[in-house]
Amino acid sequence: MVLVMSVFSQNTASAQTRKVMNRPYIDQRRFHYGFLAGLNLQDIELQQNGYKDASGNQWFAEAPNYEPGFSVGILGEFYLTKHLALRLIPTMHFGTKNMTYRNAKNNERQYQSIKSTYISLPIDIKFSAERFNNYRPYAMVGVNPMLDLTVKRQQQLLLKKFDCYLEAGFGCDFYWPWFKFIPEIKFCYGLFNIIDKNRDDMTDASQLIFTESVDKGRSKMIVFTLYFE
Repeated sequence: MVLVMSVFSQNTASAQTRKVMNRPYIDQRRFHYGFLAGLNLQDIELQQNGYKDASGNQWFAEAPNYEPGFSVGILGEFYLTKHLALRLIPTMHFGTKNMTYRNAKNNERQYQSIKSTYISLPIDIKFSAERFNNYRPYAMVGVNPMLDLTVKRQQQLLLKKFDCYLEAGFGCDFYWPWFKFIPEIKFCYGLFNIIDKNRDDMTDASQLIFTESVDKGRSKMIVFTLYFE
């Protein structure tokens, strides 16, 4: 009796954990593709230098909050091995960095909204775990060159058009009957100084103190993406 109950219990547990595999061979294709939509949060990490002008004005700049934007693009994935894939993901990111400048002498504040439209081509390596039923977690790392299409001059700070990010993140493949759904979060950190110190565009010399007060700036971004294959 005990043996019968034990066998029945094992069969029941097996039945509860096994499910029909949706799209069982999709990951073994040499190439597959999809599209994406998502949200991004943009920030900039600044290195101040304490510069003062002839009047003793000393400005400090910061981006106090991550500002939300949105992202759209397409996904191309190349099969390498059972657990590795190479991904090319042409993407456009739309967002804003809201800057606050504070004068240490009199606590005066000025503000600047830096709107960006990035076109990017991330190249990522995807490390996938074993598939269990209809989901499969993964981690990814890669590089992401970006070009800003909407750089505006005659502002307190001017950002360079080109940047390149290191990125890392994780996600999970969910296999549905008709398509694969993939939520992912990744963290991106800019490799280059994006503060343009060459301000030939500046006609008001008093505005140069904002550029002079900052030595370096590196972009940061958090991207939450939904892929559909």
